[in-house]
Amino acid sequence: RRRRLCFVPSAPGVRESAPQGGAAPLHAGGALASPPLPPPLAPDPPLRHIAWMAQPGRSEHPGAETRAGYVAVVGRPNVGKSTLLNRLVGERLSIVTPRAQTTRERVIGILSEAGVQIVFIDTPGLLEPRYLLQQSMLDAALSAVREADAVLLLLDATRPDERVPPGAAAEALHRRRDALFVAINKVDAGESAAVEELAGWVVREFGVTPYRISALEGRGTDALLAALAAALPPSPFLYPPDEIAVQPVRFFVAELIRETIFEEYREEVPYSTTVRVEEFREAERPVFIRATVFVERESQKAIIIGRKGAGIRTLGRRAREKVEAFLGTAVMLDLWVKVMPGWRKKRSALAHLGYAVATRERARGGGRRRGRNAARSGPTSGGAERRPARGREGGSRTERSGR
Repeated sequence: RRRRLCFVPSAPGVRESAPQGGAAPLHAGGALASPPLPPPLAPDPPLRHIAWMAQPGRSEHPGAETRAGYVAVVGRPNVGKSTLLNRLVGERLSIVTPRAQTTRERVIGILSEAGVQIVFIDTPGLLEPRYLLQQSMLDAALSAVREADAVLLLLDATRPDERVPPGAAAEALHRRRDALFVAINKVDAGESAAVEELAGWVVREFGVTPYRISALEGRGTDALLAALAAALPPSPFLYPPDEIAVQPVRFFVAELIRETIFEEYREEVPYSTTVRVEEFREAERPVFIRATVFVERESQKAIIIGRKGAGIRTLGRRAREKVEAFLGTAVMLDLWVKVMPGWRKKRSALAHLGYAVATRERARGGGRRRGRNAARSGPTSGGAERRPARGREGGSRTERSGR
């Protein structure tokens, strides 16, 4: 069965600048989408398929009762949430690195099998924020906890002392105890005593028995998946059954470039960078993609470029290989590096780059919304609904990689 990444349509009234005036989906089998050029900033449209939802009872199994709903995957940074999402969905949607705090925005993956559709929401790690970007990441995770039909808390068997940060995260999880599942990940690498210690804490804290899994090896994930599916409410499918994701193609391209930055650079550089795809010309062969890497300081820009451009050439080559594997076609990747001073700590800069920044009151208020709205405040950057930001300092065209 062919599965595809669906394209999220633009908000009504937003002008598209793509020659065809629209975009087709990217199929997992390799057929290329036609992503539009970025339109002006506009309010995010709901990540829904209204036409599909308007047909009551429509599913992959006509005449049979189906289940569908959202499952928020939450936990401390680097506990394996993205690895688990990729394992359960069967596709590499979330970027994965050994570094903590790789995920900054929600990534949504859809699994449709045997009359059940689970919409997984991979969230940024639960942490105690030190600056505004981290606050935005925490808000994204907590809103997913409030909105989802079920919540899966992931713990790390190799770090038994790092459980749930106190404050808003712990409070949000306790309020959702009726829909909470807990899994202890990395049991293949953790000590047996640490696993037992975590299991006892989970029972005392939340009153549930944790699942013991290895997202990397797949151990225990089938039982966890069956339990999550059984907990979802009866419902028609929320998305067409062959779709596996809702973010636009350019979002995944930007994430692959950012993943490569985490792999190639050290210290503070990966955490001080963000990536936006500014141009995507599918009609050309090879496909032309222009992306901007934003950094906070001129010194970081010099590190990214490297001596005589060696750094940016390596980054461009490795990122291009990943993008080509993802799209299934040859790519010319045109990378720019621009400075946006202190963007992680400035509300205006984060909004300019497409990050959602809410006040603490807004993040805590409003109570729980129904799970059917869980995807509404998903990733806002890197998609066709946002115009990629341009740095204030002026760019440096440093590398054009491709064939």
